[in-house]
Formats: sequence, structure tokens, C-alpha cells
Amino acid sequence: MEDKKATIRSLNDSLRTTFLGGRVLITASVQSLPEVLRSRALSAVREFRDFNEDDEPHGEHDFGAFDMAEHTFFWKIDYHDESECQGSVDPSDPEKAIRVLTVMLAEDY
Repeated sequence: MEDKKATIRSLNDSLRTTFLGGRVLITASVQSLPEVLRSRALSAVREFRDFNEDDEPHGEHDFGAFDMAEHTFFWKIDYHDESECQGSVDPSDPEKAIRVLTVMLAEDY
């Protein structure tokens, strides 16, 4: 089980730091922010390293929160099946899981 968790964590870190290997979405409220702030927030997601057990109890590096310019941002990675109609049965298998990273303001959650 730890091997699968390490694989999931690695795949999630790769998506988060490169924005490759899945989809990256932003909510309408993030889109409505000034371009400079949006860009800084996306950079903060890529550079995020403040993982803790309270926010991320499964150790999969699938969630983070940070404050910037009087806003609290969340980012979350979800795993969908190939049809994108339901959750993936195996998030450790890139062939069976489409990763979707969503960047949002805390009030969007």
C-alpha cells in the first residue's frame, strides 16, 4: 500500500510542479483576479511544499492552502476514470486515472 501511496504522491507532485500529466483548472473567482495575482497564485501552487497531516492526512500531496494578497487559495487534485464520469479505481495507475488539479479561492470550496 505504501508503494501505491508513494506513486500517487509522485504523480501528484509532477502535475502540481509542471502542470503536465493531467488537467489544470481555475475557478471563475480565480479567473476574475488581476492577471498578475493569478500568475503569482499559479506559481505558488507549483512551488508549494507546506504539506501537513491536518490538511493532507493521506500523504498523497493532493491538497494545499496558502494566503496571498488578502486571499486564501486552495488547490486540490482529484482522480477521475477514463470516462470522467466517476472517480478512478486506481489513482496510482496513470492509465486508469485522469488527474485534475483545481485552483480556487477558499470561498469557492
